[in-house]
Amino acid sequence: MTVIQARGLKKSFKDVNALDGFDLQVERGRIVGLIGPNGSGKTTALKAMLGLSELEGGELSVLGHHPMSARAQLMEKVAYIADTGTLPKWMKVNDLLNYVAAVHPNFDRSVALAQLQRTEISLNKKVRVLSKGMHVQLHLAIVLAIGADLLVLDEPTLGLDILYRQQFYDGVLNDYYNAQRSILITTHEVREIEHILTDVVFIHKGRACLSLATDQIASEFIKLTSPEHASVPGQPLHSRPTLAGRESIYRGVPRDDLAKFGDLSTPNLAELFVAVVGADSGGQA
Repeated sequence: MTVIQARGLKKSFKDVNALDGFDLQVERGRIVGLIGPNGSGKTTALKAMLGLSELEGGELSVLGHHPMSARAQLMEKVAYIADTGTLPKWMKVNDLLNYVAAVHPNFDRSVALAQLQRTEISLNKKVRVLSKGMHVQLHLAIVLAIGADLLVLDEPTLGLDILYRQQFYDGVLNDYYNAQRSILITTHEVREIEHILTDVVFIHKGRACLSLATDQIASEFIKLTSPEHASVPGQPLHSRPTLAGRESIYRGVPRDDLAKFGDLSTPNLAELFVAVVGADSGGQA
């Protein structure tokens, strides 16, 4: 089942094309990383998918609904965690759980309580006194209790220390994710999430410049590490000097054609991002 189907999305702000024909497809049971530099259109795309922003063109369906015209139905099946606190700070945790139970038909208070028992969050504390890490833990507990079909994460661990970041992703994978649920995540901490992604989409200048299952990266891209001053063959997507020698990334080049020039490996997600976005910019980044 296709969870998100976006085709040719367009959105502009004055003279800036935030989305310029953006395409995205998310299938059920996939964890998709939407990765792009600042100003690439990530947040604009997410807001459109959540029914928070009107598009100027293109086709968009989320869980079979149009996000703007059927937002109430959509929000019963979608959960969202952003980099900024969105929970009401004046409420006590217990009151917040009561409120969500009253407004959300799928909320299971027992699930939220079980999740919170694994944290140091007291039900009598007000949200405003919680640390950023606890705030994210509380938000995740509510998401788990809703049991949404789609979880959208927008820089969810920004500003958290390494312990809270690890706990968050462990909770998402172990307590939320299964074959019937999907996750769409944006983050600048690419290395932190690349091991959990099933698919990756690079967005640049409002367009998808790469959309690929992560298990296909090794067959599509090769990193060649050669002596620093050696001539590299062909036209790599990206090439740079490192302490190990010159690293060059190629796409669609047979391994046998490169093997005699140095050591071959698969680029990590950060290296691939720099290479693809650099090539999309019209030069080597």
